[in-house]
Amino acid sequence: GLATGASWICYFKALSMGDVNKVVPIDKCSTVLTVLLAIVLFGETQNLAVKLVGCVGILVGTLMMIERKQQDHDVQGRSWMWYAVGSAVFAALTSILAKVGIEGVNSNPATAIRTMVVLAMAWVMVFVTNTQGGLTDISKKSWLFLILSGLATGASWLCYYRALQIGEASKVVPIDKLSVVITLVLAFVFLHERFTPKSLIGCLLIGAGTLLMVL
Repeated sequence: GLATGASWICYFKALSMGDVNKVVPIDKCSTVLTVLLAIVLFGETQNLAVKLVGCVGILVGTLMMIERKQQDHDVQGRSWMWYAVGSAVFAALTSILAKVGIEGVNSNPATAIRTMVVLAMAWVMVFVTNTQGGLTDISKKSWLFLILSGLATGASWLCYYRALQIGEASKVVPIDKLSVVITLVLAFVFLHERFTPKSLIGCLLIGAGTLLMVL
């Protein structure tokens, strides 16, 4: 739960500072970290060569999507990247710790316990950073979409932890992270974020590498 909370805090901070089509691929590199940790800790070595090739594809695709902008030469311009990397590391730890924690436990109460920890940590951060005053500035539209996002997150976690309980982490996590491709397409369509041929190839490599690991 603590790892999840740290991951989400880093992720949303990165998202507020950088483009979706750059933050999301870095965050989803947690797939690679999770697969490598699952191989080492859980001995999930079936189709090892294929999994490693898939990891390479995701890493190469991510690097191709991170294009340096003019403002990225200063520390402030690069800050989003470090938050995104932090999100990826904590997300990988979340999957591995959860795999151990839900052994022999029903996935629904396990998800509820984890969510309580994340909720408590999130509110602690609100008061530590003295940003509770911003609650009154949230518009009705923002409240609606934040609530819908929360419901989608809850449904995602329930499905994810049930899958993680009965399946191998090195296969469940890559399938879950296929959301990166959908997110990038939506960022292009609705947020009008610029895609170059290089970033499109990177997106395809991420998708191909992910699919390769679940075959």
